[in-house]
Amino acid sequence: MTSPAPHTLSLDAEALYGSLLEGVRRLATPDTALVGIWSGGAWLAERLAADLGLKTPHGVISSALHRDDFSSRGLAVGKDATHLPFEVDGRRILLIDDVLYTGRTTRAVINELFDFGRPASVTLVVLVDRGGRELPIEPAFSAARIALPDDERVSLDRTPQGRFQFHFERV
Repeated sequence: MTSPAPHTLSLDAEALYGSLLEGVRRLATPDTALVGIWSGGAWLAERLAADLGLKTPHGVISSALHRDDFSSRGLAVGKDATHLPFEVDGRRILLIDDVLYTGRTTRAVINELFDFGRPASVTLVVLVDRGGRELPIEPAFSAARIALPDDERVSLDRTPQGRFQFHFERV
C-alpha cells in the first residue's frame, strides 16, 4: 500500500503542458509523428496532436513487452497496447512521456518502436524530468526538471474534463 508523499513541491501540470506544447511546436515538422508512452505520455500526445493540428494521427506505445523487469511484473492486462496508425519506416518520431526517471521505460519503448520499422529519427520530449537516470537517455526537451527522493513517485493524472494534474505518492 502506498501513501501520499509529503512534499513541498508544487507543479502546475497545465502550465507545464503549455511549455511542452511550445517545445514540441519548435521540434515538430509536417512529417513528424507524435508517439505517446502509455499512459501519461499517450494523453499528452493526444492533446498535443489536436492543439498542433497535425495531419498524421498520433500513436501510442507500450513498454510491456520489452521491459527488463518483465519476469517480476508480468504482462499487465489493460488498454496499454501499442497502436501506431502510420508507417514507422523513415518517419521522424517525437516520443512523448509524462515523467522521465531511470530511462528504462524509454529504452523499452524504443525497442518496441523498432519492432514496427526503422524511423528516420526518434526524439524524446517529456513533461517532467526527475533525474535519477540509470541509462544514457536524455530528453531533447523537458518542461520541468525536479528532484525527488527515491521513495517518492510523481505521475500525471487526467481529469474527466481532460485537464492534467500531478499525483505524488510514496513507494
